[in-house]
Amino acid sequence: MSIQLVTVVALALVFLIATVLPVHMGALAFVAAFVIGTAFAGESTDDIVSGFPGDLFVILVGVTLLFAIAKGNGTVDRLVHLVVRAVGGRIALIPWVMFVVTAALTAVGAVVPAAVAIIAPIGMGFARRYSINPMLMGLLIINGASAGGFSPISIFGSIVNGVVARDNLPSDPGLLFASSFVFNLVLSVVVFFLFGGRELIRRSSAEPKVAALAHSGSSTVTTLTGDPTPSSGGTDESEERLPLTRDHVFTLIGLAALAVGALVFKLDVGFTALTVATVLSLVSPGSAKAAVGEVAWPTVLLICGIVTFVSLMERVGTIDWLGNLVTRIGSPLLAAILICAIGAVVSAFASTTGILGALIPLAVPFLLAGEVGAVSMIIALAISSSVVDSSPFSTSGALVVANAPAGQNDKVFRGLMIWGFSMCAIAPIATWLLFILPDWG
Repeated sequence: MSIQLVTVVALALVFLIATVLPVHMGALAFVAAFVIGTAFAGESTDDIVSGFPGDLFVILVGVTLLFAIAKGNGTVDRLVHLVVRAVGGRIALIPWVMFVVTAALTAVGAVVPAAVAIIAPIGMGFARRYSINPMLMGLLIINGASAGGFSPISIFGSIVNGVVARDNLPSDPGLLFASSFVFNLVLSVVVFFLFGGRELIRRSSAEPKVAALAHSGSSTVTTLTGDPTPSSGGTDESEERLPLTRDHVFTLIGLAALAVGALVFKLDVGFTALTVATVLSLVSPGSAKAAVGEVAWPTVLLICGIVTFVSLMERVGTIDWLGNLVTRIGSPLLAAILICAIGAVVSAFASTTGILGALIPLAVPFLLAGEVGAVSMIIALAISSSVVDSSPFSTSGALVVANAPAGQNDKVFRGLMIWGFSMCAIAPIATWLLFILPDWG
């Protein structure tokens, strides 16, 4: 049995054992990387540890620590009230606001994980406060990031268009962006109604009726979820009258610094978040005291373990091995859908950026043959490799899990794993039918 096949079997066993037995999947993945790396691949422990996703670890810890501080001192709640007031108390619009804001950030050049890292904690705060399904909120944020991710000035778009240009393949950057945006928008509509959108619409439409029945001297009424809601708008008047405290002001400045540092100056999101969190801890030790305990450490172990093992698979050539097997298939249309499937599956566990940069060159001989349209194939591959960012093993999915409402992390993890793996099957088929079969170019 080849080392590449050994790694595929081992990954399947990790998922099977963790599903059947109460063993932490992240710990299993670390053990699998150690055993296979040393016994089959001849690697040293330094080689194995080199696959540890240090950047992802810092992002997860830094962002969740910062927003744990912001949640603990009440800043997140204040932001929640401001946004709800801005949408006129229409709770059903809040997930769509998150979709649009995240899409705008990635479309103008923000790295997808950076945009999700900034928006996910705020969006999941809305989900907690207003009883919005965290799957609905999280998926709309991730889909928004993917929707804007392939604009000509975005990171994903620049990578794909650059690789295509270097390999002298036909390209259409505008069509790539539009196709990705529309696909993610339609997918988000499905998500909205699948995960409680109808109930949110009914709740929003019922609130004005409830408000009309309220006593004229009362400033708030109770909504269907039990939250106090103003009789004339989007936030509690008693909270509006509360002045911003020193902690609120410093935290807002810190969040603004994170956004500007990550989006404008391209600073590392994780280290910037850790820096802001540390400064806030120094300024107000009392409010930050319990924040470290709020970091989702089991999620960090899980994500880092799986990614470490997938890094081993990349080093021993498993990804290239799978890609070469596919390109030898005689049927071009079958090979096309299998390439998209490989991109989706691998991207669900590893870097979408890396997959886009690796699979397009791998498919160049296949595309130059002219039996499948290059533009259509690139669009299908780009979408298939990006919509699976909802997997909890990707940075975006991991951030949603880590910021899920307290006590719901495991539920959100399982939900995103099911959804992400379903996208691994659905996205390649859908993009094959929509783009490759009609042959857009």
